[in-house]
Amino acid sequence: MLYNDIALFTAVARHLNYSAAAKELRVTPSLISRRVSELEERLGVRLFERTTRQVRLTSEGRRLVDL
Repeated sequence: MLYNDIALFTAVARHLNYSAAAKELRVTPSLISRRVSELEERLGVRLFERTTRQVRLTSEGRRLVDL
């Protein structure tokens, strides 16, 4: 399950948009949101700063992208 969550995370990081990532992966934006939130909870860090209009990587999220 973690592998799939990392794939979801990287798609969001690439697009900085849940809808675009969902379209790429052929899943719903709500699934992306839920799974990213679950991943953040398991890792104990915020990976994205989210507003209604924008998604940005946190410093921890950037570190994960760079791995």
